[in-house]
Order: sequence, then C-alpha cells, then structure tokens
Amino acid sequence: MNFRIVAKILGLLFILVGLAMGCCWLYASIELHVAETGKPGASAVHSLSLSTAITAGLGVVLYLIGWNCSNEVLRRDAIVIVGLGWVMASILGALPFVFCEPGLDFIGAVFESASGFTTTGSSVMTDIESFPRPILMWRAVTQWLGGIGILVVFVAVLSFLGVGSRSLVQQESSLNLSESGTSRIRDLAAALLKVYLVLSVSCCLGLIFFGMSFFDAICHSMTTIATGGFSPKNTSIAHYGSAGIELWLSLFMFLSSIGFMFYVFLGNCRWNRVLAEEEARYYLYLIAGLTGAIAVNLVLTGVHSSYPAALRDAVFNVTSISSTTGFGVSDYDRWPLSSKLLLMLLMLIGGCAGSTAGGLKMNRIILFFKITLRELVRSYRPNRVFRIRLNGGAPSEEVFVTSLFFITLGVSVAGFSVLLVAMMEPGLDLISVIGAVFGTLWNVGPGFGDVGPTDNFAFLKPPTLVLLSFLMVLGRLEFFALLVLFVPSLWKKY
Repeated sequence: MNFRIVAKILGLLFILVGLAMGCCWLYASIELHVAETGKPGASAVHSLSLSTAITAGLGVVLYLIGWNCSNEVLRRDAIVIVGLGWVMASILGALPFVFCEPGLDFIGAVFESASGFTTTGSSVMTDIESFPRPILMWRAVTQWLGGIGILVVFVAVLSFLGVGSRSLVQQESSLNLSESGTSRIRDLAAALLKVYLVLSVSCCLGLIFFGMSFFDAICHSMTTIATGGFSPKNTSIAHYGSAGIELWLSLFMFLSSIGFMFYVFLGNCRWNRVLAEEEARYYLYLIAGLTGAIAVNLVLTGVHSSYPAALRDAVFNVTSISSTTGFGVSDYDRWPLSSKLLLMLLMLIGGCAGSTAGGLKMNRIILFFKITLRELVRSYRPNRVFRIRLNGGAPSEEVFVTSLFFITLGVSVAGFSVLLVAMMEPGLDLISVIGAVFGTLWNVGPGFGDVGPTDNFAFLKPPTLVLLSFLMVLGRLEFFALLVLFVPSLWKKY
C-alpha cells in the first residue's frame, strides 16, 4: 500500500470539499450583510467558516505528507482512496450541522451528511425550515457533489492523475468504462460533468418558470439531478401544490436515473449505440407499467376518486422511488398494500447503471432474467449456443458472474441488516424495519411505516443511525469498495 499517494489524493479531495463549504460560507456572509438575517445568519457564517477551515486544513496537511510522491494510482490504492474518501467526506461534511444553531448532535450530523453525499435523502431534521438557509444550501450541495461522484468531479478538474484516474472512477461508480472506447478517462469525466451541469441548469430554470423561488429552485435542482431528495421545505414538494413543478421534477428525476453515458453517446452522435440502448428502454417500460397499475389500484381502493388525480400521484411517487430520489407529495404509506409492495420492488431495482440513482441497477436485473432464461433452455437443450447481449454488446461470463454475485450479496446484506435493525429497535414493526433498511441501503431516502415519507429517522437510537449511515455508503459504493477495507491483506505494503 502506497500510503503517501493515498494521503495526497485524500488531501486534495478534502480541499475540494472545503472549497464547496467555502462557497456556502461566502453565500452565508453575503446573506448576513445584505439580507440582515441576524443570529441565524451569524450562526451559519460561524459554522461554515470553522468547518471550511478544519476540512481544508486537514486536506492541506494530508497533501503535504505525499506532495512529492509518484502520481500513479494503482488499483489497490484507488480502492482505499474511494472507501476512505466517502467515509471521511461524510464525517467532515457533518461539521456545519454540528456547529450551527439549531444544530444536530454528532451522530445525527454524520447521518445527515452521509445521507447527503450518498444521495440517499433520509433525514434526522425534525424542523428543516428552522435551519439557516446557507446550511440548507450546504445540505443540497452535499447531494449535488455526491450525485456525480466527488471523485468524478475531482478527476475532471485535476489532470495529473494519469492512468490511475480510471481506477478511481471505476471503483467509485457503476459506469461501464469499456464503452468509452479509447477516450481518456479525464475527457470522459469532463463530458459527464458537462451533462450533469446542463441537466442541473435546465432543471433549475424550469422550476423558476413554474413559480419556485430562486433559492428553492437551486436547492431542488441540485438534489433532483443527484436523485437525492433533500428539500429546504418540511413537507418537501407537497409544499408547493403545483402540478407543473411535480411534472417537471418527474421528468428530470427520470432523466437523471438513465446512465449518463447515454447522453455522451447522444452528444457524440453515436446513433447506433443510442438506438441499441436496451436498459433505458426497459426502465421506461417498468415505470410506465407500474405507474398505470398503481393509478388503477388507487382508484379501485378509494384512495383517489378520479383517474387524473390518481395518475398525478402515481407518476410523481413512482418516478421518485424508482429513481431513488425520495421527494414526497403525498403519504404513499397510506396506499394499499399491493401498491406499497410495488414501490418496494422499485426501491430494490433502482435506476440504470452509470446514473445518479441507487438500487441494484436495471442492467443487472435484465442480465439476471436473460441468464435465467438461458439456463432454463440449457436444462433441456444443453448443446445450444447462447449469445446474451445488452445495449448492443455481448458481456463476458465474468460480467454475468459479477452481476449475479452482486444481486446475491445485496439481498443478503439487506436481509442481515433487517435482522440487526429489528434487534436494535424492538419497538419498530416489520414494515418500518424493512423500510429503514431499503431506504438507506438502496439510497432511496424515505421508507415505510415509522420512517415513511411524512416522518424521519430522528427517533432512532444512535447505534441504529450509525448502522444506517454505514449502509448508505455501502450502497452508494456498491459494496465492494467499502467492504474491502475490512480485508487485512489490503493494507499490506508492496
């Protein structure tokens, strides 16, 4: 293990996080002197300035430790950088929530920060609107940074990493880098960042057009494109009661849950690859089918008296859950059991690979069914040759094994976590326990029951919040980059 290069890269990552905090501090300072917000504004300035100094200071110290070492990042170094980077970013990102007034205790602040950087959207804030606006801005920024991936932004901004940047990006996200061709990874990261910025700005302008304030539009656009779901309002999107805002956000939640490489192909006019996009097509079919089924169910069970109202409710909530954003316009926990089970299925599946959405990812679900069909046919035609294709390509057997292993590991971790939470929180019913685990592990945000869309996680015990925070990072990094940190052989020197 090259600890100096690990320290150097982590130091630069923390400096980047510190710069993001510094931007929020600048906004807090301007708001304090221009808007004269008084004590809440002064609290935000103090908390963000102190947090920026600590975060950036730690980053500088770590960078100086390895400043003159080689810039080559090997695979093992990349895994450690990614795992430790996300854990430490969650801890450092909690500082503004601890130092501000009203503030959160340290465990609750780490939970809120981890929920932000992992774009989960679960919260322990019982009165969001009582917090200063610059703190709520930082809360949204954590999701925006976490959505595109702190390390993807880092690779796009800094060019000295060389070949090691591919290892960093591959460990951080579910991007299929084999589809990038001969493009340099820095160019690819820059292209993804451009797509992210275009979607963010477009979403923000639309929200302003539909009547949202400038501050609210910025916060909601960042958390929508990140599929994070943090809102500066206590009642989330229900606060506005606007069909236009709901439809606009539904559109961008869907667009953000499609793999960003699709937009790169579209921008590069690679029409053969665009037309071969199988994952996004099946994802659209899934959302459309379940939206229609839930809308009909809501009318037949008397939740809504008309199909237009049921369809509006179903479209937003299905898109919000399937994209793992977690915005709320209604209490879907009051829906019929069959509709809630369909939402739970959407939580498990999530969005497409290479998007900001969580879940198992649509590409793995497609491969699972294709592999299952292949093995069924092979049971009575063992000599038949199968060529499984996905998005116009032919994945290797290694990809098949990895996908099946990931699904098995994900379901196993979810089941074990449900058991742990049930033991730690004996007062919770089964639906609430499953909702808490699914909402955090698959980076959805709200769950069901006591942690449903109109509730939060503040009542849970500190050990439970620590476990759920760990599950958020585990799900965001798709298990391997975090679990491998507990393997002793990883830490041996070269």
